[in-house]
Parts: sequence; C-alpha cells; structure tokens
Amino acid sequence: MEFISLLGRVFIRFLRATGQLGIFTLKSIYHCFTPPFYFKKIAEQLIEIGFYSLPVVALTTFFAGAVIALQTYTGFSRFSAEGAVSMVVLIAVTRELAPVMAGLMVAGRIGAAMAAEIGTMRVTEQIDALSTLSTNPFKYLISPRILAGVLMMPVLVLIGDIIGICGGYIIGVYKLDFNASSYLVNTWNFMVPMDIISGLVKASVFGFIITLLGCYSGYNSKGGAQGVGSATTRAVVSASILILIFNYILTEIFFNS
Repeated sequence: MEFISLLGRVFIRFLRATGQLGIFTLKSIYHCFTPPFYFKKIAEQLIEIGFYSLPVVALTTFFAGAVIALQTYTGFSRFSAEGAVSMVVLIAVTRELAPVMAGLMVAGRIGAAMAAEIGTMRVTEQIDALSTLSTNPFKYLISPRILAGVLMMPVLVLIGDIIGICGGYIIGVYKLDFNASSYLVNTWNFMVPMDIISGLVKASVFGFIITLLGCYSGYNSKGGAQGVGSATTRAVVSASILILIFNYILTEIFFNS
C-alpha cells in the first residue's frame, strides 16, 4: 500500500505541475497579443537572444556541417557516391542540425539566463513589487521574452543554415578535393524550399519552448539562492528534452509522406 500511495503522490504532483504549466502557457500567449506592449523590453530581448547568441550558433553549425561532409564522404566513397555529399550536407543542416543545435545552444544560454533573472526577481520580491505598482508581470517580463524568442530563433537558424552549408563546402573543396563550382551547383539543384521552411518552423517552436520554460521555471522558483539554481537547471534540462521530442513530432508532420 505504501508503494501504491507513493505512485499516487507522484502522479498527482505530475498532474498539478502539468496544469500549472498549461495555465502559465495560456496566460503567456494571451498577454503576447493584448496591449499594452513594452517595445523597449522586446527590443532588448531581441538583441539578447539574437545578436549575443549568434557566435555560439555560428560555431556550432559550421563544425556540424563540416563533420557531416567528412562522415558522409567516408561512407559514400565505399559505393562511389561521393557526389551526393553536398545533398546530404544540405538536407542534414537545414532539416535537423541547424534547428536542433541552435535550439540546444540557445536553451543552455538564454533559458538559464531567463530562469536565473526572473527567479532572482521572485525570491527578492521584485515581481510582487511590480504587481503593487500596477504593472502586470506577464506583460513586463514574460511576453517580451516569448515574442523575442519566437521571432529571433528562425533568424538564427537561417544564418546557421548558411554557415553550416559553408562549413561543408570548405571541407568538401579544400580537404576532399571537390570541384568548387560543381559542389555549389549540386547544392543549389538539390535545395527544396520545404527543407528550409521546416527548419524555420521548428526554430519558432523551439524559441517558444525555450523562453516559456525559462520564464516558467524562474517565475515559480522559491527557496532563495538554492531555489534559483534549481530553477535554472530545470529550465535547461526540460527545454532540451522538449526540443528533442518536438523535433521528432514536427519532422513526422512535415515529412511523413
């Protein structure tokens, strides 16, 4: 009976947490589309999420494209199919590597920062002070971050697509001795708009997940500095897991045929 009771408590806690996250999500979406809008806060978050995350996304996607070029050449050379390397790099980067790698990098950088910042405001009662001053915390803290995440993640992924393909090009031309013009022509001929569009849609969803969980973890943190640290860890881990789950779901939706 103790074991059954433990399972019941765990299940009830899970349902409670799921309900709290669902209510938080609905309130956040509602406040993203209703005035007033704090455009200065939105602009600050656009710069924080987009501009300052660009170096890590660029490095990640560049070396991801380079590694894909090396690995596919090693495998395809056994079947005299080296010409398909450019196609594989293009598809791998645009469909999967750029969105997922950018999402994970931004989750580690931005999700943790949001959880720590909002969590500190919660434990020091600054969020309560905003409510006292008739400022809605969702309007001032949550919605600018979610809007910035949804808008800037596709931009980061689009830049990551270009840099990742350039990484494959550099390895293919200067290490694997491909003809430069032939590599570029093959890449252009194999390019399908749906590959790029699917990656950008994934990026918007990942941006929403990262910012939502970062804000949620920080907003509901408690227990002083230790609680803020736990909220930061929880935000990064949960966002990373959901990115991988939704990556599969969206891939199934786009390419199930």
